[in-house]
Amino acid sequence: MTDETPAPLPTTPPAAAPPRVPGAVPWVISLVLASVLGAVLFGAGYLAGGGGHGTGTCAGPTNAFAALCEAYDKLKQQYVDKLDDSQLADGAIRGLFEYGVKDPFSGYMPPAEYQQALGSLSGQFSGIGAEMAVKNLTNPADLASCTQLSDTCALVVVAPLADSPAEAAGLQSGDIVLAVDGTSVNGATLQDEVGKVRGEPGTKVTLSVKRGDKTFDLKITRAKITEREVTSKMLDAKIGYIALHGFSPASATQFHDALKKLLDEGATSIVFDLRDNPGGYIDAAQKIASEFIGSGLIFTQESSGDDVRPWEATGDGLATDPKLPLMVLVNGGSASASEIVAGALKDHGRGTLIGEPTYGKNTVQVWAGLTNNGGVRITISRWFTPDHHSVHPDGVQPDIKVATPDNTPAGQDPVLDRAVKELTAPAALLELLDAAA
Repeated sequence: MTDETPAPLPTTPPAAAPPRVPGAVPWVISLVLASVLGAVLFGAGYLAGGGGHGTGTCAGPTNAFAALCEAYDKLKQQYVDKLDDSQLADGAIRGLFEYGVKDPFSGYMPPAEYQQALGSLSGQFSGIGAEMAVKNLTNPADLASCTQLSDTCALVVVAPLADSPAEAAGLQSGDIVLAVDGTSVNGATLQDEVGKVRGEPGTKVTLSVKRGDKTFDLKITRAKITEREVTSKMLDAKIGYIALHGFSPASATQFHDALKKLLDEGATSIVFDLRDNPGGYIDAAQKIASEFIGSGLIFTQESSGDDVRPWEATGDGLATDPKLPLMVLVNGGSASASEIVAGALKDHGRGTLIGEPTYGKNTVQVWAGLTNNGGVRITISRWFTPDHHSVHPDGVQPDIKVATPDNTPAGQDPVLDRAVKELTAPAALLELLDAAA
């Protein structure tokens, strides 16, 4: 995600923080992703019940807001119960996004939700540890119509975070969440369900999940979660394995150090695992892609008014030599900033992508705080690969398609196995593998 000041996904960074691409979704549920429209007054005339005149004034930005001002005044004077201005303003802001913008990646966060989101910038948060998104199951290209969750506009698990309560409970990428604590998600918004799933460490939440043809409940105990961005190890045949789990401000440095360690230990090829990585800051994506791409374009960021910003390779990568083989593992949980990296590596011919198509999100959001301590996220631009491909809605396509069946036994990884075979097996054997597939 990005920030106006600039900002990230799934939370808003400090004023000097770099832009961030929201993850497949803009919310890392802690399952871990302008000025406020103030009170408006308008003289509404004589009340229908026979008494009273409006006494307020309205300062709407355009004449189109006069009706909003009038509606506020009528509510205040005629509604049977006492109304709270803060709640009315909260509803008005939410309505601007849900019904005016109709973009599932733009939205309003009330004060409590926004402050919780800010907490995730520290790398620690309380929740179950999963990223969720809205997905149109009938027409993936039409997200604009998914302002509320329904049987068509599903609440989908983008990815559980590594070593999180969600992962331990068995939540998987692609799972559809039908209900939270027994209440259907239909009719609610993504933000509504984020608030329900979050909670204090030690408390429990029950998700009703659909996976394929099966529906079942998962009871998950919330916890304080510390994100681990990078894991690495040496495999047989001097293959260095490095997995990236997010694109936080610290991830580029962590990745650089882990990659250097693998190369220092004698790695002669690299497997780069981007599976179930929901994204993050776009400058982190630029730096990490630059570890393998020595020069040239990484991606372009295109905003309104023909404002185009090219993001070039930084020129200081550790593994830019094309003689160093690179296999990149991707799946449907590889989103946003992960897609920036995967798309750049593919367009530059720097690595072979193995696995399944990525999530398919090419928009960038800005996050900004409001005077009520809430915040908004606003789509400000789209990004494109070096060859100007959009990943929406089909994602980055792997060079070698390898699926991981739902019934794959624990400890087995057909995608990683294929990557290792690509690096070690004779070409004839690989041709047999492709023929069998």
